[in-house]
Amino acid sequence: MASSAASGLLSRQLKLMQSDKDIPGISCGLIGNNVFEWEVMLMISDDCKYYGGGFYRAHLIFPPEYPHLPPKMTFQTPIFHPNVYPSGDVCISILHAPANDPYGYESASERWSPVQTPETILLSVISMLSSPNDESPANVEAARLWREDTKEFRKRCRANVRASLGEE
Repeated sequence: MASSAASGLLSRQLKLMQSDKDIPGISCGLIGNNVFEWEVMLMISDDCKYYGGGFYRAHLIFPPEYPHLPPKMTFQTPIFHPNVYPSGDVCISILHAPANDPYGYESASERWSPVQTPETILLSVISMLSSPNDESPANVEAARLWREDTKEFRKRCRANVRASLGEE
């Protein structure tokens, strides 16, 4: 039953995102014909200091318990960022299951709640690209460079941008 409700909700949310002209730089579609698996293209605005101009493909995989549990987001296009594991998995508070953080770092209000939508997730990820959280990094090397060697950090990010455009 929950899976059927989740399927209907995801179908409506996908249709809304595909028809909404007020969401620039985001394109969504299904992987195969599975409403629980989305392919997303993020076309990053030139205003974004390190990732501007990049085209990043990602997957959003929704659990059958959606919207009570968060999806998992994984970049398919390589991206060097403090909050993205080398595997491409995104580490951002709103994608963490609702609960108290055992480490006391995140408040429950920062974590997933059923009011979040694919749109709010993707807008948060785009915001994350501009403002990394280096206090709780998924990619320790990226966080270190972000703090200590911004020139090298920028070089690595720009290489990813060029690769995302097929230039490398």
